[in-house]
Amino acid sequence: MSQLLNIHPDNPNPRYIKMVLECLEDGGVIIYPTDTVYGMGCDPRFPKALDRLAQIKGIRREKADFSLICHDLKQLSDYARPIGNDVFRMMKRLLPGPYTFILEANNNVPKIFQSKKKTVGIRVPDNNIITTIVREYGHALANTSIHDSDDTMTEYITDPELIYERYEKQVDLVIDGGYGDNEGSTIIDCSGDDLVLVRQGKGSVEGVLMLRD
Repeated sequence: MSQLLNIHPDNPNPRYIKMVLECLEDGGVIIYPTDTVYGMGCDPRFPKALDRLAQIKGIRREKADFSLICHDLKQLSDYARPIGNDVFRMMKRLLPGPYTFILEANNNVPKIFQSKKKTVGIRVPDNNIITTIVREYGHALANTSIHDSDDTMTEYITDPELIYERYEKQVDLVIDGGYGDNEGSTIIDCSGDDLVLVRQGKGSVEGVLMLRD
């Protein structure tokens, strides 16, 4: 059975953070708050953890569309090919924030996910708990949002205690960081010549995009 950890969003207890890090180092799957909906993730360097994450979502790992949570833009080079100055400046201006940026993946990504993925979604949430975890851990986390299979947001997403009740037998640890949001991140595809809005979510795109016709 998993553990429910109550972590203060402004002053995360270092002892609790250490417990989370140890869980990840053991190949655990955890649930955590972000600046949008609650997320579920693991260390992508552990194939069995990725398999568990995909199994919980009801999909095969090679078909999974996991994003990666980084604590800052310095981690981009570990997973994405070099990006243009315009895209970098936009990301630097908007992050941390409720956005997922799809970038051209480097050779590490297909190896990690055992797929032919040519792109990778990158998140840097504006949430002190998860960014502290990723910064202290030193590695990005494979991430997926908690929602129903039909993508309909429901109450259990926002209430960490209800999330725990639903997933306590499937994951190793659930972090209670307060109520989550019920709106996903805005997804912007930066892998082509133009910026393309894939999904309008919590993050504003006013003055940001030049979309393809």
